[in-house]
Amino acid sequence: MLINTLPQHIDIVIVGGGPVGALLAQRLVSSGHDALLVEAKHSVGKDPRALAIAYASSQTLAANDLWDESLGATPITQVHVSQAGTLGRTELNAAELDLPMLGSVVKYEKLAQYAFDQLSNSAARLALGAKVTQIQRLARFAQLTLETDLGEQKISCRLVILADGGHLLAQFKDIQQTVKSYEQHAVLATLTPKHPHQGIAFERFADDGPLALLPTGTDYTLVWTQTPEQAAARLTLPDADFIAEVEQRFSDRVSGFTAVSGRASWPLALKTVNSIVGQRVVLIGNAAQTLHPVAGQGLNLGLRDAATLADVLAATPARELGEASSLARYAKLRARDAGLVTAVTDSLISLFDSPSLPLKHARSLGLLAMDQCGWLRRGFAERMVYGAR
Repeated sequence: MLINTLPQHIDIVIVGGGPVGALLAQRLVSSGHDALLVEAKHSVGKDPRALAIAYASSQTLAANDLWDESLGATPITQVHVSQAGTLGRTELNAAELDLPMLGSVVKYEKLAQYAFDQLSNSAARLALGAKVTQIQRLARFAQLTLETDLGEQKISCRLVILADGGHLLAQFKDIQQTVKSYEQHAVLATLTPKHPHQGIAFERFADDGPLALLPTGTDYTLVWTQTPEQAAARLTLPDADFIAEVEQRFSDRVSGFTAVSGRASWPLALKTVNSIVGQRVVLIGNAAQTLHPVAGQGLNLGLRDAATLADVLAATPARELGEASSLARYAKLRARDAGLVTAVTDSLISLFDSPSLPLKHARSLGLLAMDQCGWLRRGFAERMVYGAR
């Protein structure tokens, strides 16, 4: 439910009203915990991103009333992975996993707005336009200072959960964030294909950066990793020239495009922390880790954070919320999945960024080996759908 007056005390405060925070809020209410989600914005702003949501993630969202057909998600039934200039390629298929789809592509703006709408009409408490400016943590509780339409307000709680991207981490002495710049920008665009995409997504490793094509409605969303200088140049190209450059890198893998729109770019970096838990605080989603978009795993990893934390807290009595033993259990449960996905994503960038000819041929052989080994191909696809279990 949408509230205008903040309580003076509550057991759990979730900071950040995106899909990750919304999932956790829904789950906590269903387990009987007293929780409040606070979001600095009053509404979802414009956001051009399209996200690949793994099938398992969409099922989790649907089970908590955060996903339905009104989102207009586009199914991905096949992912074609290849390297430009070599024979290396492989295909991941939903049928091999006995699934109706590997995942879906949805506009972030639509998913975030749907989460706002659902929380506003559910038992979960939601406060919009409430920006957390300070978190003071003591032995038995934490106190949050918030800027609201009614002025500065304070809330005390047993546990603070950050799902906001980590903007408040600088206030904590027991958690340090490391930022690794990739010296790259992601160029985003909408491309209209000459022929229907048939639910096929593409990941193409070109010599000047990887490109992904995500089926979005009847179009494709392009995510193209470039140097900052290349990204700036590509944003100003005439439409025909931009399309020609994309077609050149995909060679004959796709049939071509008739139009391009919505070009934008943003810088890419890997953000990690030395611990996802601290005194009276837990980090989930982008607060815990921000990944390169190359494998499309960022939001999926965050949703698994939220689901696992919800399970841990469901088994935690209210008086023990925020205690070190409970938080340590959550950190242990998330270590393998988060660590592996982060390492694989980061390694892909390093592996495919080298221009070395021997390494290029080795990458090609790796893709061909995966294509020929069904168990290897299925294992990789399962990790993309379910994470490291």
